[in-house]
Amino acid sequence: MAIGFFVEGIKYNVKDKLVRKSWLKEVVLAAGKRIGDINYIIVSDEYLLSMNQQYLKHDTYTDIITFDYCEDNVVSGDMFISIDRVRENAQMFNVGEDQEFNRVLVHGLLHLLGQKDKSKGDSEEMRRKEELWLSKMQKNN
Repeated sequence: MAIGFFVEGIKYNVKDKLVRKSWLKEVVLAAGKRIGDINYIIVSDEYLLSMNQQYLKHDTYTDIITFDYCEDNVVSGDMFISIDRVRENAQMFNVGEDQEFNRVLVHGLLHLLGQKDKSKGDSEEMRRKEELWLSKMQKNN
């Protein structure tokens, strides 16, 4: 079982794959879970908008859509990430593209681990966990 990075329909190079995979494995193991097949697919805004409309009936741009295939204690899923949203959010929040990319990576993984973000309290907890894991990633680099 593994964590994979894929690019669909665009040109993009995921940097530091091994470092990111190690960090994401740490997130899963810290939750007491095992790693199944976890796939990150990097796409364009238009690609993800089409998926959002088709599968979630939302007519909005988003940075990530997570498909959860977890069973029992094994974390598996496909996460589609709009690199266009990542870049725009990085500018809007005045952070580096790599940091925002990492935030989106861990955000999707936290969803696979059961973290919700629809209510105010859940959203605050999601942000707290994202910040915790982002700080651990920065210490490792």
